[in-house]
Amino acid sequence: MKKLFTIILLSLTTVFVANAQTSDSPWAVSLGANLVGVQDDSVDASTGFGVPSLSLSRYIAAGFSIGAQYSLNSLEIDKADLDYTAIDAILKYNISEGDIYPYLFAGYGLSSFKAADADSEGLFPSSGAGRTYLGGAGVSFFISDNWIINASTSYRSSSEKGSYNHLQHVVGFSYVFGAQDTDQDGVSDKKDVCPEIPGLKEFEGCPDTDGDGIPDNKDACPEEVGSAELNGCPDSDGDGVADKDDACPDAAGSAEMNGCPDSDGDGLADNVDKCPQEAGEASNNGCPEDDRDGDGVADKDDTCPDEAGEAANNGCPEVPEKLISFIQSEKSTLLFVVNSAVISDESNAKLKELTDLLSTYSNVNVIIEGHASSDGSMSYNQKLSEKRANSVKDALVGMGVDASRLETVGYGETKPTADNKTAAGRSANRRVKFERKVQLKVVE
Repeated sequence: MKKLFTIILLSLTTVFVANAQTSDSPWAVSLGANLVGVQDDSVDASTGFGVPSLSLSRYIAAGFSIGAQYSLNSLEIDKADLDYTAIDAILKYNISEGDIYPYLFAGYGLSSFKAADADSEGLFPSSGAGRTYLGGAGVSFFISDNWIINASTSYRSSSEKGSYNHLQHVVGFSYVFGAQDTDQDGVSDKKDVCPEIPGLKEFEGCPDTDGDGIPDNKDACPEEVGSAELNGCPDSDGDGVADKDDACPDAAGSAEMNGCPDSDGDGLADNVDKCPQEAGEASNNGCPEDDRDGDGVADKDDTCPDEAGEAANNGCPEVPEKLISFIQSEKSTLLFVVNSAVISDESNAKLKELTDLLSTYSNVNVIIEGHASSDGSMSYNQKLSEKRANSVKDALVGMGVDASRLETVGYGETKPTADNKTAAGRSANRRVKFERKVQLKVVE
């Protein structure tokens, strides 16, 4: 009967792998050495050291494993050399899982203390063998994904004739295996983030299709080499915007412009700007508004679209108040002597003041009007008035005024300030303030 029981237990060792450690790798086989110490005060026994100690187990669920253990040893009891043999069925419970984890176990089996020179039949003869109940604890240390160092101690109760209660301590190595690996990539399904797609161990079982060092499950562009900063996506123009989000992937731009440049800085990206090299309004598709007078004020906003002006004045020229004041005063009248177009020193002083004003109001032109009294013929007076007007123009040009800003006209004796029909009137028109004058008129 005992022989049959031994055969059954040995058969179990071919079915269950020893020391199943975790749910991730449910199967394990262990090889180690054991120490056996008899716990019986009625005998004088030494502690025996023996090899091997083989164990096989299979993880079931919820931290529980089942398996079998087989041990050989030799020790001296009452000065007799005995061979120790044990075979057990074991139920184990993992207290926790991790690289280092403790466990508890209990079991039932047979223990044999047989004389070393005895010629008894079988491993567990009726004399010296007994049923054994055991319980103990152990700890395992993962030294790699598949290899473990484990140590355990157990108390084994076997009080039948020829057997003894004893302690057994086992130290050894375990090899764990059997984890399910659906995609056959060497990473168990429990640890495999991509269990149905073959991948790499360093990426927790996920592939890196484009080889950019970013696993496909974290790569927004798994088939294009990219950078970690852009979640694995490429950036052809190096502007910090991934090509997939870049409206202009081949032209460096900004995130605000969806990866496109804004060459003219008008706030409209080049890809939608019809005038990318000229700043314009979004309402005009990025092109500048029409500005006929070129004063920088768009025609639509220019109160004086055909006359250059100031933005502060709605596109109209600045009102030349000082110049108008000058023209409306006596300073704008230059007097000449009879039959002369020579400018006096007093008149030159007035022209210098006028030159400064024209420099201030650079967008203003003037008309120089020449006059004469009725002395002499009308044709003579006409020519004299024109000569006087041109004389004043030449003087202003000589002082730095652009000739294009000066227009001359002669009125002869046609615009007297007094009546030429009387002696008193003609006398008035001959004096400095009379008809012999050049009148300056602002052109607006």
